[in-house]
Amino acid sequence: MPQMAPLNWLTLMMFFITIFIILNSFNFYNFSYQKKNSKTSLSSTLKINWKCL
Repeated sequence: MPQMAPLNWLTLMMFFITIFIILNSFNFYNFSYQKKNSKTSLSSTLKINWKCL
């Protein structure tokens, strides 16, 4: 590919692998985080009724 002369295939492969690992780790830690479900915080939250809006 003469258009991409400064970037060789090894640099591109490492770039896409690092982006892939970063996105996978963010996705893993985003869905593995367990929120605390307590009744006190649930009752103190602001409840919005959609019929009144």
